[in-house]
Amino acid sequence: MVEIDAPSSLESFRRFIIASTCSSFAPRSYLEDPEVFAEREEDLGSIYVEAVDKVTLKKIREITFVNAKDVLGVIYSSKSGNTSLKWRQTRKNMGKVTGEASSNSLVNLAEGGVITLEWVENYVKKKQEESN
Repeated sequence: MVEIDAPSSLESFRRFIIASTCSSFAPRSYLEDPEVFAEREEDLGSIYVEAVDKVTLKKIREITFVNAKDVLGVIYSSKSGNTSLKWRQTRKNMGKVTGEASSNSLVNLAEGGVITLEWVENYVKKKQEESN
């Protein structure tokens, strides 16, 4: 498990969740809309969006797509239970991602833009220094 504590835009975290859960079957219009988020029930690895204004759009497979405005936070847990992350708003659409991620989730975090390749390299370097 990798400890995550990184600044992130809401859009980057949204893209991470989509890459982790539903990119293969979500309608293109949902993928391209920055106000559309995926939610999932707790027994399947919960995804919950806390927002001032939220409307359910459609349920496809185990994912419920919602249109959310003024998002305050997003909680993500993977189906395997190996990843548990929270995005919390710091100002407007910027926030901070904290929690633990599996190596599989690191790929999606980087793909979504939550963390950078430089972040991963620094993490690996730090771990190597700790083991010496």
